[in-house]
Formats: sequence, structure tokens, C-alpha cells
Amino acid sequence: MWDKLKEVEERYDQLQQQLSKAEIISDRDLFQKYSKEYKSLTPLVETFRMFTKAKEELIGSQELLQSSSDPDIREMAGEETKVLQSVVGDLEQKLQILLLPKDPNDDKNVILEIRAGAGGDEASIFAYELFRMYTRYSEARGWKVETMSYSDAGPKGLKEVIAMINGDGAFSRLKFERGVHRVQRVPETEAAGRIHTSTVTVAVLPEAEDVEVEMHDKDLRIDVYRSSGPGGQSVNTTDSAVRITHLPTGLVVAMQDEKSQHKNREKAMRVLKARLYELKQAEAEALRRDDRRSQVGTGDRSEKIRTYNFPQSRITDHRIKLSVSDVDGVMGGDLDQLIDPTIAHYQAEALRGETVVQ
Repeated sequence: MWDKLKEVEERYDQLQQQLSKAEIISDRDLFQKYSKEYKSLTPLVETFRMFTKAKEELIGSQELLQSSSDPDIREMAGEETKVLQSVVGDLEQKLQILLLPKDPNDDKNVILEIRAGAGGDEASIFAYELFRMYTRYSEARGWKVETMSYSDAGPKGLKEVIAMINGDGAFSRLKFERGVHRVQRVPETEAAGRIHTSTVTVAVLPEAEDVEVEMHDKDLRIDVYRSSGPGGQSVNTTDSAVRITHLPTGLVVAMQDEKSQHKNREKAMRVLKARLYELKQAEAEALRRDDRRSQVGTGDRSEKIRTYNFPQSRITDHRIKLSVSDVDGVMGGDLDQLIDPTIAHYQAEALRGETVVQ
């Protein structure tokens, strides 16, 4: 592991020198490529350097503890040694986590799909609240949320929403949100005060780049039709809605939110590419499911991942057996209290599986 870290540090220093050269700065593509690599290596190199410094200080403290005959100095060195041992241990564990094979999708933008499931009106209301939760969380992190398709279900609910979330590390933070979210509470319309259980399905797809998805015109059937539903006076007067069918897989994406056929087609293509990329990943994942099944699941969107119990103000993540007593905070966008432990859990699982790069 240490040889690997020294190689990474050498590469980091090389990149730092390259990024200061005029010929590199003038080459936009090369500069962006080196900058991206430099940024990706920074957390690992900085942690390695802190570890190296702490390790040197620990050795010095241990030597002082062994060589000094002064009781006061030995006591001070002993206390310092304990502190430094803890620091070195924490940094070593952090290095092991940073050396885990990185998910190639972690830096990508996200296509978020939320759909009301079982539970009627209450499921639609909760779907709307989940979308608001993810929007608030994204905005707090400085990410941009673009609604691509929205199908409402009254003033307080939605049937389905598809949104693009643009931001650094969006997929790395949201990828464990996919699955079925279950809510338990008393609906506003429930006169008897009985608790109802409803579900909402959340899909989190990494945005696919053109080079990652091979898609030919002959494989697509594109239909245009007149939009229906709300959207302004002119939304129903032209054939602006677009439906794209990927013939080999049968995947269908329809968009009608925009008045422009071109814009609807562009949005539909982005969603279709993301879904095809997810399908491509799922096929590859099936070949190595035994190695990583506990980390990424089966990819089946019917998996129940979390229960939101409003009467008890408790949210339970069933995958990592975590309960948090802060429904209002989480629904207000404070998702890190669930996301951070989930990421830590799967990192620990990966470390136990000896997937650290040596």
C-alpha cells in the first residue's frame, strides 16, 4: 500500500508542475484532463502527507519516552504518544478508504426519478415531499436541480417527476437513495386517526455520456404528438410532445413539458441514455454480483430501503439498521445524517472484503 501511495504522490507532484506550464494552460482539453486528475488525487495525497507527518511525530515521541529518565518528560511523552497513535490509526483507516476502487460514476450528475407507489393520494403527497426533500438537499450543497418532466396529482401531490441534478459528487452522495421509500402516518383525510402505509419509488441514474452509450438512429422510433394537460395556452396547439422508443430494449421515454419539440426531444434523449447506461451496468453487474451485492444491491427498484414513521418521528434505514429521530429535519433537506452513515457502512463492508488497492 505504501509503494502505491508514494507513486500517487509522485504523480500528484508531476501534475502540479504540468499545470503551471504555459503550453498545458493553452491546451484547454489537456488542461481540463490534468486538472480533473489533480483534483481527484488531492484528498489522498493530503491525507498521506498528514499521515507521514503524524507517523514521524509518533516515532519521535516514542523515542523520547524510551530514552528520557525525567518523570515529567516521560509522562508528557506518554500522553503525546497515545494521542498520536490514535491520530495515526484514524489516518491509516482513512487512507485505506481513499484507496478503495472508486465508482466511475461518482463524479457524474444524476437523473432522479420519483414515482408514487401503493397508497393512493397519500403516496402522491409523499412523492411530492420526497422531491422537495431532495431539492432542498441539493440546493444546500450548491447543486442545480432541473425538472425535466412533472406529472402532478392535485395541489399537494405528484404521480411522477424526472429531474436532472448537476453538481460535484452528486451521484456519490445520492446513489444509495434508490429503492422503495415507505411512509407510515395518519393522512389528513383520515377521520378515525388510523395510520396508513404508502410507498414511493426512487431511481437514481448517473448521467450517461455519449461515448458510454452506443445508440443508432435505426434503433429509435420517434413519435411526436400533441401535448395534454397544463402547460400554457399554446402547449396543446402544436405537436410538441415527443415519445422515443428504443427498439432493441423496448425502453420508452416521453416528454411534453416544453412547448418546443426540439427541447422535449433533447430531454427525452438524455433520460433514455441514462436508462440505457443503467441497463448496461446492470448486465455487467450480474457478472460480479457475488463480490459487490451487499454494496450496491441487486438494482431492483422494488427493494424497500427506508421507512419514515411520522407519529414516532423516526426514520429507519433497513439496509444498515439505522434509526434517526428527526423526521422534520430530514424532510427539510438534512439528509447527511442518513447518507453519511450509509456511505461509511458500505466503505467498511468493502474494507472487510479486502478490496483495497495494494
